Amino acid sequence: MKGDSQADRVVPPTGFTASLTLFAAAAMAFLAVFALALSLATSRLADRWGEELARSSTLRISAPEGQMAAQTEAALRVLETTPGVASARALSDDEQRALLEPWFGPDLPVESLPIPRLIEVIEEGAGYDAAGLRLRLSAEAPGAVLDDHTRWRAPLVRAASRLRMLGWVSLGLIAATVAAMITLAAGAALAANAQVIGVLRLVGARDRYIARAFVRRFTLRALTGAAVGTLLGCVAIALLPSAEVGGGFLTGLGFRGWGWLWPPLIPPLAALVAFLATRAAARRTLGEMS
Repeated sequence: MKGDSQADRVVPPTGFTASLTLFAAAAMAFLAVFALALSLATSRLADRWGEELARSSTLRISAPEGQMAAQTEAALRVLETTPGVASARALSDDEQRALLEPWFGPDLPVESLPIPRLIEVIEEGAGYDAAGLRLRLSAEAPGAVLDDHTRWRAPLVRAASRLRMLGWVSLGLIAATVAAMITLAAGAALAANAQVIGVLRLVGARDRYIARAFVRRFTLRALTGAAVGTLLGCVAIALLPSAEVGGGFLTGLGFRGWGWLWPPLIPPLAALVAFLATRAAARRTLGEMS
């Protein structure tokens, strides 16, 4: 990366290729920040969904009105004596109303409707034996149906894992796009300066000397553009609503704690991609000019 004023004259300091390199690096770095944020956010989401759903279960009591309270008490007694169950409690009418509010509105008369009673079960240690618990419940509370969230947990975690993979694939595509754009820009700059390169060869300049000037200039341009794009991307991420405000996935998109150490790696990686792409383009183009 050491500069050479004589060799640097071969590379046009401004113009189409310079603007293209700076813009491509800045734009791709900006998108890379969001792709990286997506990958980290989905990783946290997958861990949270897996942990929360894996440690909790739901017991649903469906019984005639006169037997609902008795079966609920019987189910709670069974759960209290079940190894692996840390706690169990029946949800109140207000809590069940809050669960149904998104679908039926806030004025749902839970007390007068034949709605099953829900019991929240929190596990501990290695968890409980689901098959054995179902057998005990069938004898003590025939209207109890155990849902250990397995069928809910697996698709959610799988979806989050695929989103995370999509983020990393996006980062790979962004790097490939930067390499392609810089390769085109370097090739165009070399072709535009064919006469100057010819003169340099006549006075004894070697292709390695000429290629080094192009590699240095385009690597620095990519580094500068990527640094600007990364900074703008981090500012945009920081301005997003926090997860506590909206409570949804998109509001949780961003970096947390040590995650902020990842974006500063984008400019050096962009410079490395530019270095490799420009060197390959320079060697190929100079070889064709021989």
